[in-house]
Amino acid sequence: MLSTASKADWRGISGKLAACCAIALLIAGLALAQATSDEKKQKSDNSLTTKIRIVITGGEKDQPIAGASIYVRFTETRFLHKDKLVEMNLKTNLEGAVKVPEIPRGKTEIQVIALGWKTYGKWYDVQNEEETIKIKLVRPTKWY
Repeated sequence: MLSTASKADWRGISGKLAACCAIALLIAGLALAQATSDEKKQKSDNSLTTKIRIVITGGEKDQPIAGASIYVRFTETRFLHKDKLVEMNLKTNLEGAVKVPEIPRGKTEIQVIALGWKTYGKWYDVQNEEETIKIKLVRPTKWY
């Protein structure tokens, strides 16, 4: 039979061993959860975002309009907070085109402002991975 001192030693050792096993299991579980959440995030990012290319032309000959300001607005859904309206300001290149960084799919407002052209704005429902949106601007009416 074990003495009371040796019983206390075994209780202390078994308690420490149980605590170490619990910590090791906790760390392994957290690492597994982190890996699966990273995979889900990558899958959700690729499946719920879109790349937009906007081409701005104008006039009777559909000439490209360089230097036009393009405002892209969309709502970013958040888990615990109110949805956030995000706005990007972009400029067209010499070919009248601009590439919008990846944005979430859904309703997106595109507004175009160019010097000497009528202001354009419209909501688009973007659902594809890549889309090209062609916008044709018109001259403003002359008032006499």
